[in-house]
Amino acid sequence: MLGKNDILIRGGAVADGTGAPVREADVALKDGRVVAIGKDLGSASEEIDARGKLVTPGFVDIHTHYDGQAVWDSRMQPSSWHGVTTAVMGNCGVGFAPVREGDRQRLIELMEGVEDIPGAALHEGLSWSWESFGDYLDALEARPRDIDICAQLPHGALRVFVMGERGARLEAANPDDIAAMRRLAREAAEAGAIGFSTSRTLNHRTITGDPTPSLRATEDELLAIAMGLKDAGRGVLEFISDWNTPDAETEFAMVRRLVAQSGRPLSFSLGQRHSEPHAWRKLLELTDAAVREGLSIRAQVAPRPIGVLLGLQGSRNPFFSLRAYREIADRPLEARVAIMRQPEFRKRLLEEAKALPTGDAAHRRLAAFDRMFALGDPPDYEPPLSDSIAARAAREGRTAADLAYDILLEQDGRSFILAPFANYADGNLDVCRQMLDHPHTLVGLGDGGAHVSIISDASFSTYLLAHWGRDRASGRFPIERLVRKHTQDNARAVGLLDRGVLAPGMKGDVNVIDLDRLRVERPYMSADLPAGGKRLLQPARGYVATIVSGQVTYRDGEPTAALPGRLVRGPQSAPAAA
Repeated sequence: MLGKNDILIRGGAVADGTGAPVREADVALKDGRVVAIGKDLGSASEEIDARGKLVTPGFVDIHTHYDGQAVWDSRMQPSSWHGVTTAVMGNCGVGFAPVREGDRQRLIELMEGVEDIPGAALHEGLSWSWESFGDYLDALEARPRDIDICAQLPHGALRVFVMGERGARLEAANPDDIAAMRRLAREAAEAGAIGFSTSRTLNHRTITGDPTPSLRATEDELLAIAMGLKDAGRGVLEFISDWNTPDAETEFAMVRRLVAQSGRPLSFSLGQRHSEPHAWRKLLELTDAAVREGLSIRAQVAPRPIGVLLGLQGSRNPFFSLRAYREIADRPLEARVAIMRQPEFRKRLLEEAKALPTGDAAHRRLAAFDRMFALGDPPDYEPPLSDSIAARAAREGRTAADLAYDILLEQDGRSFILAPFANYADGNLDVCRQMLDHPHTLVGLGDGGAHVSIISDASFSTYLLAHWGRDRASGRFPIERLVRKHTQDNARAVGLLDRGVLAPGMKGDVNVIDLDRLRVERPYMSADLPAGGKRLLQPARGYVATIVSGQVTYRDGEPTAALPGRLVRGPQSAPAAA
């Protein structure tokens, strides 16, 4: 029998984050920590009835982009709606520090282009009360939040800070530049950066079309930055590349050298490209070989298709480039829907779509109806190819564009079309299952806070449990394994040894989940960013309570007044009690 606790979660099915079988137990929290798990744990100021519910550690999301939102907002939605209690931001080499006053616009343009966050919102929301990365962390620390956040040093900002215009023009760094980057990386890690991120993909461009500054950084430059983390004795590396064949092995060999010489752990983004549907396998084979040789390398993977949501609420739809649609594109949604319901306008737009040249690459992508699906309500992220817009239209004896037009008008113009461009080459998620099943992968790539007009993948954590633990007809995983991947595995991967497991002494971050009711809801557009900027939001159903540092932050999906979330500075040691 224990004394009085702050919170006692009674009778839940506890998946403790270690992968151990689910067991019925009570969980006691006091002073922001887990103090006991078992029976007869005493009384508490608050009790939560968890009978018939799943009890897990709070989820750790290692791939978000709240770098701007965390400055102006205390609620890291949508992630905090989905059981996330710790988020790592600053991924993909983009962020807002270090920065000189004259380069602020450049960093906004980079974030707007790479991560689809409205520039007007960034202009209004960012206080720019910092120059160094340490100053930026101080600004983040001043605001309480509903979750904990960790920040990475972004390569794009670092390169522009050191090299100015030369860095933005992709010039090679000279020895003085490289030395400065190493010193600044050490200083950032010592100030509390959880790690460093870089991007080497042509897909990452500024809003004006320029490549990301880190695109052609040499190995010497990357190694110096990694060695800066080694100098500090802390920090992880996050890496994104196109992994173009046949050069993927050459690129991966460089990654191996960075990790071997710096001793710092590295994770990289991995998905199935539809143009090369088996290339991801080679990267996991290379990862296996590296791990066997003692190198800490992991792949971040997604639990569902990677793609975009096309709709009248967002910035893209299959007809957005047509002259007829452009004439009405700036009108309010209700006005556009009314016009699109007029037979004359419909006929004109569809005739224009039919007349577009097949060689137009942008049109081909937006007219690939054999790989587009009505998202539906509740959303379906694993529809069969027989439910594609093209297949449905063929059965109905109509054109795919005609059917897509009708889908866009459903729910008064608030419906979406799912257009996967990765992880769905075979029309199912078998490839995602294989990636999730791999021993050296991490659940990531949700991009919370980013791509706000075309995706809503911050709901990955909810989908992971609901789809792969309960709903899928075949190939499901044990719940305890899915919980471990999104708690202990992710926490350890970024050096947070004080969370991700429910055990005495560990941080009191907990989810109480009604697994039978758990699901992602339909996405919707909200104009709640600074300057009236719009973003897609996607709530969840089934979270009975989310607890951060021993305080309930959400009850049945609704926020409480508690904002116990804080900036986490650097790696965290495991508590002695654990």
